[in-house]
Amino acid sequence: MRGILLLLATSGALLLGGCAAVGRLPTLEPGDYQVFRTNDPALAAAIGQERAFYVEQHQDSLTFVSQQAADATPRRFNYGLRRGNHVILLNRKFDLDVFTIPFKARPPQGPVPVQLNTNFNAALYFGRRLDFYHVNSKALLAGRHEPQVRTVGLGYGLFTGLGSTIINADVTNQQTRVAEYEGFVVHAGAAAIYDARIFNLGLAVGADQLLGPDGSFWIYQRKPWFGVLFGLDLN
Repeated sequence: MRGILLLLATSGALLLGGCAAVGRLPTLEPGDYQVFRTNDPALAAAIGQERAFYVEQHQDSLTFVSQQAADATPRRFNYGLRRGNHVILLNRKFDLDVFTIPFKARPPQGPVPVQLNTNFNAALYFGRRLDFYHVNSKALLAGRHEPQVRTVGLGYGLFTGLGSTIINADVTNQQTRVAEYEGFVVHAGAAAIYDARIFNLGLAVGADQLLGPDGSFWIYQRKPWFGVLFGLDLN
């Protein structure tokens, strides 16, 4: 998991610092954050070795309050947003979502080549979420500036759900008593999630359990598949 976390954190920084289209917020929500990165030496010096802060945005400035022990006086300072400088804040939390699985790619099994399953599939996902907030100052007309907050969410976790798949003689070693029907499956696996505040997209690896009498003959029973998770952010 540490390797996944490092990969996701690096990807988040690249997405926020590059030209990728990410979610935009009118203002930063007050809360507890970790300072992930800044290109302003003055802010880096003010932060020092601390990384956990309570942060509030007041128009074109941020207020940082250090998260120290209860018996210590918290350190507080303001940071004015200036053009050319930015700070990336990180918020960690747990995430619970419902996704659809548009397709599953199944590796070849015996004489059956790679299969693409596009039947109905749904999944309940639970995992760790990393939200990155890129805060800077954007230049406007007439030399004016305004604060800009862009955000992207990344995560990793587990999922389980229900779906269906086509069952026929080719995928049951000629054992099914019905020529072809749509079987009911229960699936589970792991996924990495990208959230741009408009949509959620995940890469998944999982396995299916076919319910019913043909489960013991199904060539994909509890065999790994690869696919995507997709959902819309309705919040």
